[in-house]
Amino acid sequence: MTSAEDLLAGTSVSAEGRFHYDPASPVDPLGDADQEAEKGTKHNRAKVGSGRPSSLLYTYGPGAIMDLPQFTVMPAGLDDWDRIWRRRDGIPQIRAPRLRDVVRMLLRSPDVQLRPYPWQPKKNMHSTEGSDLGVPARVFPQWLRCTGCDMLAGLAQFDYRNTHPFRTDLAGFEHAKCTGRPGRNGRGGRKAARRPAVPARYLLACVDGHLDEFPYDQWVHHGQGCAQAEFPALRMVDRTVGKGASAVIECASCGLRRPMTEAQGEVGRTKLPDCRGRHPHLDAFDVNGCKNKTKLILVGASNLWFPATQSVIVMPESKAERAADVADEIRLALGDKLVKYRDDLDTLRDVLDGRVDVTELSDAQLADAVSAADQPSTSREEQEERIRDWDPVELLVPEWDYLQRDPIGPHQEDPASGLTLSKMERGQDLPASITRVLAVERLRKVNALVGFTRIDDMDRVGDLPRRLAPLTRTERPAWTVATEDRGEGIFLQLDGDAVAAWESRILSTELWEDHRDAHRRNFERRFSETAETVHPDTRLKPPRYWLVHTLAHVLIRELAMTCGYSAASLSERLYAWPSAPGRAPAAGLLICTTASDSDGTLGGLVQLSSPDRLERVVSAALYRAERCSSDPICAMRTPQDPEDFLHGAACHCCVMASETSCEKANRFLDRRFLLDLPGSDIGFFASVR
Repeated sequence: MTSAEDLLAGTSVSAEGRFHYDPASPVDPLGDADQEAEKGTKHNRAKVGSGRPSSLLYTYGPGAIMDLPQFTVMPAGLDDWDRIWRRRDGIPQIRAPRLRDVVRMLLRSPDVQLRPYPWQPKKNMHSTEGSDLGVPARVFPQWLRCTGCDMLAGLAQFDYRNTHPFRTDLAGFEHAKCTGRPGRNGRGGRKAARRPAVPARYLLACVDGHLDEFPYDQWVHHGQGCAQAEFPALRMVDRTVGKGASAVIECASCGLRRPMTEAQGEVGRTKLPDCRGRHPHLDAFDVNGCKNKTKLILVGASNLWFPATQSVIVMPESKAERAADVADEIRLALGDKLVKYRDDLDTLRDVLDGRVDVTELSDAQLADAVSAADQPSTSREEQEERIRDWDPVELLVPEWDYLQRDPIGPHQEDPASGLTLSKMERGQDLPASITRVLAVERLRKVNALVGFTRIDDMDRVGDLPRRLAPLTRTERPAWTVATEDRGEGIFLQLDGDAVAAWESRILSTELWEDHRDAHRRNFERRFSETAETVHPDTRLKPPRYWLVHTLAHVLIRELAMTCGYSAASLSERLYAWPSAPGRAPAAGLLICTTASDSDGTLGGLVQLSSPDRLERVVSAALYRAERCSSDPICAMRTPQDPEDFLHGAACHCCVMASETSCEKANRFLDRRFLLDLPGSDIGFFASVR
């Protein structure tokens, strides 16, 4: 099979020595369109499709494969997005200092900023505003199959058509002189005509995030060259579409045939080539190569791309947080010139004018900000130690702490963050263990992408950071993409003392021991080389998390029947952790719905926080949770060796929610922690009868 070294002749090495890539052939679709316009041709229009910001963050981000009507593309790495941003005088930023600091830590880059997707609204469909903005992408995979004659070849063998300015769905590749499938005489039986071509759907992936084209020519010839032609004519014969690796690769030049079924399974993996360390979204290869074995994967496979994201609900900043943010803005604005101006505050104000707003700072406050900005950066060792010790719960603690404060009055709004809260009265029939209810009338949620994984999601390989594929060729990116959503929600807080007492009882039950054992088996079997060095219990969520998580799911199901939003549009944010150094215990949840539109959502959810309506919702949710159409099987489900599933009395008929709603992929759920089910008496809310 072709090695990486055979493809690297004439390439360059990135400044940090991380990747081999060719800087002479950048991904620049708008630049290509400009060149075509100068030549007077119109056959190459840059735009090929569109997507919502949320889908580009969670489904089709850099390194993913996006399905278009006629072919597939892969959004490029963030280095190539800079060519899009250079067409604008200013680059917008999304302000979320708490999230930005965490992203900087995870990306090991002190200067990272959060940017939205390059987009601008149009006044009407024929307007040109924002035509110079968009997400650059490359066609991938670049092996295509003609639907008329089964010819299998690279992009160069097909014609690209994209001439309609307002019908990007018509863009596609065609085989210009297709004569149809060969008949008994070995020749096509139809007159030459244009036939559409579709992507050849097989790829090679490895656990470290690399992805490569499948080497069809090498495969059919068993790693050797064709005996009859230097550039053999290949065909992909596939008569059972949708049934896995069912195609057969044929060489029309020498007559060899080889089915793709040979590449499946554990035996098939031994026949596949080693990974070449390719990152197609960066148009680069790892400079040190890759020693992993590859795995056959389909273009539309659900485990082809897992985003690694972090998110926060933006809370009002304290004075200390605001001062730290101003210091950071000064550091980024001045760079190396900070040393020059730090002792001359009058000149410093003039230099910062229009770049950083320091008009409200006194000289003493400005001096403190400059001093903070001039602090030396942390060492690489300190950085790695912080990443190793960091707990994602740290992003939730400030939110929980702020939500503990009662609003001064109804509709208390923070102008900077947009957070608007109202404390709601508790209904008499609301379970006593629900102690506080807040109507979150407006909120702003910011989500940032820090990388992605393949084959296994980040939650399952978190102890092996090298499996997080990079978004840029540079080791220290200057920015990452983020989205900003606005919406509403309902916050419920449980009685902390009652939860603590219940949790201490659960820890000694046989059911909890069964869940612990199942989690240990799951942890040790997962796809991670370092699982043995991490104790499984450090990754097991405490009983209170199972309780709050299950409660959130049953509430989402009930709220969806009343609030006007679908269950998939409602999401949970869980605050459930025991006491630990530096943070108080938490037991609460926020059910929210958000939208990327600047106007946010419509208010149907927050209206259900009124006492009488919330009573009915909670009562109905708990009542429905007592029963499942899969009972008694569901109600008594407990993982036993060798089973390793991470849920108990929970299934899609009663508790489980859609992927967009659940933050833990329907793990850590059990109705028995919520209610007393037949054969169980450990429910926090006991029976609702």
